[in-house]
Amino acid sequence: MAIKRAVCTMSLGRCFAGHSLVHKLDAASRHGFTGIELFYEDLVALARDMSVSSSGGSSGDTQADQLSAAASIRRLCADRALEIICLQPFTHYEGLLDRDLHARRVQEMRFWVRLAHALGTDLICLPSSFLAVSELTDDMATIADDLRVLADIGLASTPVIRFAYEALCWGTRVDTWEASWDVVERVARPNFGICLDTFNIAGRIYADPTAPSGRTHGCDAALAASLRRLVSTVERSKVFLVQLADAERLARPLDQTHLFHVAGQPPRMSWSRNARLFYGETAHGAYLPVKSVLDAIVRGLGYKGWLSFEVFNRRLADVDEDVPDKMARRAAISWEKMARDMHLETVAATGNNHVATDRERTQAML
Repeated sequence: MAIKRAVCTMSLGRCFAGHSLVHKLDAASRHGFTGIELFYEDLVALARDMSVSSSGGSSGDTQADQLSAAASIRRLCADRALEIICLQPFTHYEGLLDRDLHARRVQEMRFWVRLAHALGTDLICLPSSFLAVSELTDDMATIADDLRVLADIGLASTPVIRFAYEALCWGTRVDTWEASWDVVERVARPNFGICLDTFNIAGRIYADPTAPSGRTHGCDAALAASLRRLVSTVERSKVFLVQLADAERLARPLDQTHLFHVAGQPPRMSWSRNARLFYGETAHGAYLPVKSVLDAIVRGLGYKGWLSFEVFNRRLADVDEDVPDKMARRAAISWEKMARDMHLETVAATGNNHVATDRERTQAML
């Protein structure tokens, strides 16, 4: 299986800023992407839009509304030769101290499995929880037990649903790839694997937005050691998704006086929500060692599959109508740079079913 390129729908503009899913799918297809990660908020927004235009006049928030929207999204993507590679993110699940809430979340996942089937995808992404310490257990056995419940729900479904567990670099109990891999091994289910995210790996080990340098002490040696462990430890077949993003080095530390500061929010989360970038966008301040991380995953592990841009950025909330197209174009140019830097000759389908190299696609846009 070759390296294939995808983008998260959220990374082409936020629905609350008026950027419709149809517009974003058109932009992704036009700029050579063949897969999308469906952000749940886009599904909900479409369900509400569909309910407003229907004679039923429902809120758009019912399960029936969302299942209908999922079926519509599947058709919209098929019409544009886009594969829905995953539904994400199912947040704040594992390790809840409130076990009544845990039980409700399990029932929500049963519905997400139905949504995944309606979408025609077999993968759901689970980011590590970043709820307050007071709400989460520190017992890793319980965290693994909770996630094993979801894995077994997926195994019992037809077709089977897989889960990709991702360590957020501001996660409360799981904030490194090492910790997430430990959880994957504890869960020990064939349909439960890891999502490796270049931003979250480098953003925890290498970067510190609260430091004047933007870096952690001894970052180069720490990252190199961590990547050696990744190559020697992670089982390639358990890497279910690789997400790709760089980030902006801030002009000054992200402290309580910074524009991005949000009270009670971890600085790395505030940085992530405002300042992620596409690969190699040095003109926008990109500085993370993303190529080193990708080298470890693609060359060291021998990963073949989807590489997906998952970029949060303050620009995505702008109401300008051209945001989806501009972001998709930036993503496509970034992809070509990544392919060149990594010596990858990946391919992307054009609208007329001609298969062009990424370089040809990008040159055509310039």
